[in-house]
This record gives sequence, C-alpha cells and structure tokens, in this order.
Amino acid sequence: MKSNRVIVCGYGVVGLHVVDDIINKGASVTVIEINAALSEKIREIGAKVVVGDATHSDVLKQANIEKADAIAILMDDDAKNLFAVITARDLNKKIFITTRANDEFVRSKLIDAGADYIVMPKLVASREILKQIKSLK
Repeated sequence: MKSNRVIVCGYGVVGLHVVDDIINKGASVTVIEINAALSEKIREIGAKVVVGDATHSDVLKQANIEKADAIAILMDDDAKNLFAVITARDLNKKIFITTRANDEFVRSKLIDAGADYIVMPKLVASREILKQIKSLK
C-alpha cells in the first residue's frame, strides 16, 4: 500500500471494510468516528480512534492529518463529506482525499473542493447488478 498513514472518517458499513483492508495491508489507520460507543470495537481491531466530528478541524488535527498520506471520508451524509473534504484539503495540501457521494451534483462539488477520487456506492452497485443480469444471456 502506497499510503502508510491513513485516516478513515466514518466507521459505518463502508468504513469498517475499508479499515479492515488497510489493517490487512499493514498500514497505520486512524478512524474518526462520532459514535463513541464504537471506539472500543475500533481499538480491538488494531486501529487508533478519535471520537468526534470529521468536519471539525480540531478533530482532524487530533488524527494527525498534517502527517497523513491519505484520508477516506466515508460518512453517509453528502454535505458532511463535502465539508470534511474542504477542511482536510485546507489542513494538508498534499493528502490524497477519497470520499463517497450519493448525488451527482455533490460529486462535482467534491471535485471542486479538492477530492482526488469519488465513489458513488449506489451507482457502482447498480452497474454491477446490471452487468450480472446481462451475463445471463
């Protein structure tokens, strides 16, 4: 894995899989999670955890964003993801930022804000389903 210091914002359905993969590749990962009840579970799998809102610069600083190589912003709220991208880019001009979006309009705003890579999970899932259906011919 090229990035050795990764921050993951959001330990939901997508975030937990990303964190597992990062740990399995031997990289250092810090999870920013607003739900304090998840912090012990996150520590048990070998990740550092910062409890707080990833849209806040002080929380990103607690996660050492200045020294991070990459950040995955994976919250289920497009507006929060957009604000976190803006804040992350402001704090670390060189960090690789990947995020998710639910809406095409937000996707273009995320690019303008400095995101390097954007995934639209619902679109990816629908394309994969259609690809499998077409293969039934």
